[in-house]
Amino acid sequence: MTSKHLSDTDANNEQATNVADEFLSSETGSRQFHGKMATIVTVVLIAWAAFQLWYASPLPFIFNFAAFNEDQAKYIHLAFATFLAFFLFPASKSSSKDSASIIDILLALAASGTCLYLLVFRNELATRMGAPTTADVAVAVVGVITLLEATRRSLGPPLVVVAVVFLTFTFAGQHMPEVISHKGASLNKVASHQWITTEGVFGVAIGVSTAFVFLFVLLGSLLDKAGAGNYLIKVSFSLLGHMRGGPAKAAVVASGLSGIISGSSIANVVTTGTFTIPLMKRVGFPGTKAGAIEVAASTNGQLTPPIMGAAAFLMVEYVGIPYIEVIKHAILPSIISYIALVYIVHLEALKLNMQGIERLHKPTFAQRMLSWMSTSVILLVLGIVVYYGSTILESLLGGAATLVMLAAIIAAYFALVKLSAAYPDLADDEASITLDKLPETRPTVYSGLYFALPIVVLLWALAVKQYSPQQSAFYSVAFLIAVVLTHRPIKSWFRKEENWASQFKVCWNEFVDGMITSSRNMVGIGIATAAAGIIVGTVTLTGLGQMMTEFVEFISGGNLILILVFTAIICIVLGMGLPTTANYIVVSTLMAPVIVSLGAENGLVVPLIAVHLFVFYFGILADDTPPVGLAAFAAAAISGDDPIKTGIQGFIYDIRTAILPFMFIYNTQLLLIGIGSFFDLVLTIVSAIVAILVFSAGTQGYWLVKSRLWESLVLVLIAFSLFRPGFWWDMVYEPKTQLPSSALVEQIEGLENGGFIQLQVEGITLEGDEVNKTIPIQLTNAAGDGNARLQSLGLNMSYMDDIWTVDYVDFDSPAAKAGIDFGWQITGIEVESDRPPKELVFIPAILVLLLIRKLQQKRMASAAIA
Repeated sequence: MTSKHLSDTDANNEQATNVADEFLSSETGSRQFHGKMATIVTVVLIAWAAFQLWYASPLPFIFNFAAFNEDQAKYIHLAFATFLAFFLFPASKSSSKDSASIIDILLALAASGTCLYLLVFRNELATRMGAPTTADVAVAVVGVITLLEATRRSLGPPLVVVAVVFLTFTFAGQHMPEVISHKGASLNKVASHQWITTEGVFGVAIGVSTAFVFLFVLLGSLLDKAGAGNYLIKVSFSLLGHMRGGPAKAAVVASGLSGIISGSSIANVVTTGTFTIPLMKRVGFPGTKAGAIEVAASTNGQLTPPIMGAAAFLMVEYVGIPYIEVIKHAILPSIISYIALVYIVHLEALKLNMQGIERLHKPTFAQRMLSWMSTSVILLVLGIVVYYGSTILESLLGGAATLVMLAAIIAAYFALVKLSAAYPDLADDEASITLDKLPETRPTVYSGLYFALPIVVLLWALAVKQYSPQQSAFYSVAFLIAVVLTHRPIKSWFRKEENWASQFKVCWNEFVDGMITSSRNMVGIGIATAAAGIIVGTVTLTGLGQMMTEFVEFISGGNLILILVFTAIICIVLGMGLPTTANYIVVSTLMAPVIVSLGAENGLVVPLIAVHLFVFYFGILADDTPPVGLAAFAAAAISGDDPIKTGIQGFIYDIRTAILPFMFIYNTQLLLIGIGSFFDLVLTIVSAIVAILVFSAGTQGYWLVKSRLWESLVLVLIAFSLFRPGFWWDMVYEPKTQLPSSALVEQIEGLENGGFIQLQVEGITLEGDEVNKTIPIQLTNAAGDGNARLQSLGLNMSYMDDIWTVDYVDFDSPAAKAGIDFGWQITGIEVESDRPPKELVFIPAILVLLLIRKLQQKRMASAAIA
């Protein structure tokens, strides 16, 4: 490589780094203070992180000091977020970038003061709930106004505009069109509902931000500061760089792994992209495609368990299932989406006839197989030990088992640090990866393997012990803090370096930087969840949710596909200006009940988690959707190419992700729901992987060779058949069988816990509208006989003339949530028909696929001869 090329590369690297810093600054606060102001802001940032650690820990209860309940913690959480928002984010582009004005300081004090007012006067407010005083209303008004201004500064105008529209709707409901009209609300009522109660700003969303999200953001920040982000990038390159288009494949894997430590598409782009985009360009990828690959990989990082940004924790509250269940349902779509992106990169490399980067030591096929098999066996054994070891220890040792497990994890930490000390530290720059040779895999992997231990602790706490997300995150962060504070000096000590003790100072600085960075990153999330609470408060105060169901059903004609398309468009449009978290809160609040209701009317049981994941997916896809796609702009700034073209190319790559939500709404087996046996599980996984690969080949117009148009269309059709075989099977066999109402007790007695029973109901609503539809209800308590199970659903009924009539419905019961009302009749029951397995559709689909492969192989052979 010539000196001129080296200097050009260095210049490009410096430019990419500057761009990354600029975009990260826009994400975490654009002001950089100096002097006393910097000290004040730094102290507040550290204090916020320290408060969150204290609140999540058992220490307040051990020492019986400063133990805050959930609501009190919310007030303090938002007080920190709003205070910092006015300091970190200037009012306008012309405002000072290195100092806060008097107005900023006054607004910061007013915003945080209105939150702390609720903390100081909580007892008095509880006695006058629903009858606020003038002071209460004044504080609430100031609180909402300053919150909206903090939102404008930290997140831009879109979320403010949405919140103001919803507030206007609250006050002026009587002037709205008839389909969404309501009687309106007074200032006192709105102020009390939105600010003083837990139905608005201080509702579920900010509760999740307070309890879970901060800890996971802190986990990511500390991992990144300790060097885990750089480690993941280098490991990805060492493992995949030798393949065709290796740097691009490594970018995909690195961004997916970075999703563990980052909840932001833009942050993923500017951290991994600073390394990967220049390298992809150097091996021959055009700038738009290099940027688009990084964008597609980074947006998918938010879909990857176990963290998935803030939205995963909101799903826990909104859907009402354990966090480990959210991970279980989200894992297969995220994995196959990444597999497909790696395959798309492979197809692009084939088109450009690329080769991989040469390895220093090229292993034989037998050595590669032995390495993969030994690694798989080791991981399997470790998984078994982690999963069953704690249970066995607890049964043998009782309370002492905890100390034994703690000693074991500490011993594993020292052993892995000693292992890493035998290898050189990884350079933290893109220039350390060259195109003439790859870093050795073993030294690269071993150099930072101990970074995986905090994630192991997290997964163990979530999956094995089934602790709450807050507890699990705290234990993981606590262990990570110990790692961050000690890994460098211990490594130096094992290397017998004389200055090993001086490394403690480096570790302390990394720990403090991680605390500061996590608080900076949380400002936007805390503000977004609070502002989105205004929308949620409006829905609960005005009954807008029910109105939306009727309105959307009217404009769609009750067609579920149209509803899904409509919802996807809303998610993408809102996501162009709203953060992912706020977008998810708004759309899931308005549209999730609509999709579930209309799915039932179309004879389709749509689990609530499927709807929430549908909304989540399309909210994230907005990050690379032109004309706004901020992740695409960040990638284009690094690559030096057009952001709109980068966004369009990124969305083309992300079509494979966009198709998945539609598929798992209709085929919930993709979410691992309704899997009856191990064979069903294997068949579901294999068919999903084949389907997404075939779909990727069809949409990219290339498989073994360039595909003809009809071949691409057939490939897409094959993928659809593999994803949703029931579509064709329903044309051959009736999917449902109608049973009489008299079979109700028998059917519910045969239902397993977690199963759905679909009831055909008819009756008249309180508004006088006639109802005749099918409603699915999930059985969550399978104890007792049929009558006991019906009562557990909240149904109290009488039976006469072969008809069940609902006498009354228990408040907040599954039946009430499903929309069943008193006086309605159960006219029948829908059950799955007894028919051959729908997976038989796979056979003709695979045969057609093999035929297309044969045709393309002939063309490939002809081209080789020519």
